[in-house]
Amino acid sequence: MPADIDQIIKKSQEACASTGAKLTSKRKNVLTALLTSSIPLSAYEIVEKYKNQFNEALPVMSVYRMLDFLIQEKLVHKLETSGQYMICAHITCDHPHEMPQFLICDRCHTVKEIGIKKQIMSELERGIQSTGFTLSKKQLELHGFCEHCQNKPR
Repeated sequence: MPADIDQIIKKSQEACASTGAKLTSKRKNVLTALLTSSIPLSAYEIVEKYKNQFNEALPVMSVYRMLDFLIQEKLVHKLETSGQYMICAHITCDHPHEMPQFLICDRCHTVKEIGIKKQIMSELERGIQSTGFTLSKKQLELHGFCEHCQNKPR
């Protein structure tokens, strides 16, 4: 869980304002629900966490719309293989981000986000284009076991 949620929310509000968007109170609460989770959450898990954390019911379709907004504003990522959502690891950075790559632990479900260097992504794209294939999404999700889980008996 991030150390200073208030600072992250403030930075997120500023980022939204810089694009002419608004981080409404409900969007902020969805973002907070994700910030206070140690693992990615599905929209239905966010609905439940929202209800417990803010004592307010929220329709799942509203959560999906809010998540779409948060993704558009580059505050949240969607893990395509699981349909879950997580906070961008670079949510408070001021520098341009590299292409995200997600290392997903199949045991404890933690996710580590790392960037793919532009040179590597360009090489991948050239190789893919040479086959006649066109990418619709540029995101890598790799499954395995985190360092902590590697040291646990199975």
